[in-house]
Formats: sequence, C-alpha cells, structure tokens
Amino acid sequence: MRVVIVGAGEVGSNIASSLADAHDVVVVDVDADRVEELNYSLDVLAIQGDGASIETLEEAGVGDADLLIASTDHDETNLATCGTSKVLGEAFTIARVKQVGFLRTWERTSSAFGVDFMVCSNLLTAEDIVQIIGLPAAVDVEWFANGLVQMAEFELGPDSPLVGQTVSEADQFEFLTFAAVLRNGDVELARGDSTLAAGERVVVIGPPERVHQFALTASPAAASDDTESVFVVGGGEIGYQTARLLQERGINPRLIEEDPERAREVAESLSKTLVLQFDATDTDALERENFDSADAVVAALESDQENLLVSLLAKRLGVKQTIAVVETGEYRDVFEAVGVDVAVNPRVVTAEEITRITREETTEKLTFIEDDRAEVIEVEVSPDSALAGVPIRESIPKLPAGVVVGAIARQRDLVSPRGDTVIEVGDHVVLFVDAAIAEEITAAI
Repeated sequence: MRVVIVGAGEVGSNIASSLADAHDVVVVDVDADRVEELNYSLDVLAIQGDGASIETLEEAGVGDADLLIASTDHDETNLATCGTSKVLGEAFTIARVKQVGFLRTWERTSSAFGVDFMVCSNLLTAEDIVQIIGLPAAVDVEWFANGLVQMAEFELGPDSPLVGQTVSEADQFEFLTFAAVLRNGDVELARGDSTLAAGERVVVIGPPERVHQFALTASPAAASDDTESVFVVGGGEIGYQTARLLQERGINPRLIEEDPERAREVAESLSKTLVLQFDATDTDALERENFDSADAVVAALESDQENLLVSLLAKRLGVKQTIAVVETGEYRDVFEAVGVDVAVNPRVVTAEEITRITREETTEKLTFIEDDRAEVIEVEVSPDSALAGVPIRESIPKLPAGVVVGAIARQRDLVSPRGDTVIEVGDHVVLFVDAAIAEEITAAI
C-alpha cells in the first residue's frame, strides 16, 4: 500500500514508524531539518513542502496513493490537504483535528471536507482519561470487544502484596491473563516463574470485574471500590469533553476554570457539572471545595508546566489519583517519574487511532504499550485465520514468537484462553503482540 503522511510531528512520525516496514510511505513536512531526520532514521521518503499545496501533493505522488493521512497540528491545513488530494486521485483520506466541532460537521455527511475518516485528538484524549478514572492503581486502560474485555497496565509499588510473588502465584483470577511484565524499559511476555518486583509494570487482560479485583490486590491503598469525587482543572476542549463524558457515566464532576467567560460557557453547557471560577493554584479556594478529598484530579490546562504544577499540588494535598494532559511527548515519563500517576499525550492517543484505521481490514481495535514497543489488538477470526479451529497450544507456536492470547469473546460471552481452548470463526480475540511482529501477526490472523 502506498501511504502519504502530511505532517511529521509526533503523530505523523509515530504513524510512519509503524507503517514503514510493510508499506511504501512518503512523509511531507515544511520543516527541512525534520525531513532530513526522517530520511535518515526511517525507511520512508520524506520531502519538504506545504502539504496543502497541490504541487507538493503531486510531488509526493498522491494521485497514485492508496491512503493519505493529514496529521499536522493545524485543523484547517489538514482539512485543506484532504480536499486537495481528492482533486488528484482516489486515496482514502484521514484527517486529524483537535476541535470537536469539525468532527460533528463531518459526522453529518461523510463527504464533508473531502475527508473519508476523521480523528479528533481532544475527544480521544478525554475518552482515554475517563477510561482510566475508576482504576486508581492503573496507568493505562483500554476497552475491547464492545466492553466485555479490558486491558490495564499497573505499576507495582513497594508496598504491593504482589511484589516478590511469581506470575503464577499472582495469577489467581478466572478469565484474567497476565500478558506482559515491563521492566527496565523492556517488554517481556509474562512467564509463570517470573518474579515481580517493585517499580515494574504488569499488563493484564480480562473482564472488567476481574481487572478491578486485580487492581484491589495490586495496590490496596490506591484502589477503591467507587470513584465519586472528580475535579477537572481547565475548561478548554479536553477538560470540557472529559467533564461531559464523566456526566454520561453518572459521575458529576467539579470543573475549575479561571476565565469568567469560559467558566460561564461551560456551566451553561454542562448541567450536571459544578463549575468553579478561580485559579487552580489558590490553595485557600481548593481547601474550601474539599479538593484534598477528591478521588481523582484531571489537569487539562493549556500548558504542560501548569498541568504538572496542579498535579503535584493535588498529590501533596492527598488526592488519590492524578491524571495530567501532556502535549510534549518526551515529558510524559518525566511527569510520571516525579509523582503524577498518569500522563496522557493527545498525540500518542491520536497516532494509535489512526494506525488502527490503516489496519482496518484485520484489526478491530489497537493500543500501544510502552511507546509502541508492543501492541494490544482485537481481531475477528476469519475462516482462513491461523487461529481458527485448532487449540491455542497448537496455533500459537506456529506464529512468530512474541504473541499472547489475552481474551476471547464469543458473541456476548467470554471464553477462557487456555492451551486446549479452540478458537472459532467469528470469535473476537484480544492479543498482546510484540510491535516488531505486529504486521506479520495481523496478516496471519
């Protein structure tokens, strides 16, 4: 497949990296230094130019492309790029936007803007945040199989009862699969005799109730049965969408917004959200609102520095769970290293969604682990799949090393993935896969 990616920032570069091994990829960017870097580091053709220009798109070969991905940081540029590409050929177009308004317009008619599929960074980020809230011990959470299956990543603190246990000893929950252990920057498939240590992270896959039970076991002090008190700091698009989604889940959050006009707009739109108009670093105001007793605080302000400050203040005051939006990808590990529980990068979330769309024929859903070193994917098993009709203990050894069957959904029921389990045609299977073999695995199944 020939793919043209316009925009070589964090989103475009991540997508290019995930597609370069299996496809003919061309990347377009206005930054000459970035273009030179990509030509050196990835097996792609990177060219300098304005992606919304018809001349640049002609040079990139959009007329012969199968897929065009517009992933710059400017919504209007991405929409113009998709519209221009339709003049040159019939490439399937994917546009990244930040403003939900563009998504709502596009949803009314699939032909709007010349875009075949639209991904909204702000909405995806809010959805990611809301998934994490409620599992305070988790640093990443994703849903699969229409909500039947949950993938969660947990960091083991020094006081975790699991520290010192082997994976076999810790694996005491029906239908729950230990997929991997993340230690020293490496992703290791879970082995029964592997001993768990403080600071390591474990990835588990299973039904939500079992994942929740595991959370309570992995970190009894941090996990709780119910999340009721949530503060969202920042009334921008991500903060607004987070509060709206929390309302839909039956959680009525409190939202702090310093700007009076924006606070009034949010209050008028979100009937079940209490909007508080003050500076989120005003400790006296926070004390009056019982900020310190919150189950979760979401920092969704306009800058990474502000979000870090609010998150650290929340932890100092005793908040159980802090989630911060981090626009700069390299800061994400720094945030978590200094005490923020979860750092969510909108660009990484967007890259995951767009990569999933590029594999749409075989992949129902996809998420990255440890900055794309591994993937968790959901596939619907076809008649010619290597998994169909044989026990797992026979099918998996025939695939490249680095894959674990995490869960099997058969219609609305879960089937335990054991060695003698036979996967049937039509089953939805959730797999943990080493990123190096992801394309090969999806082609085989």
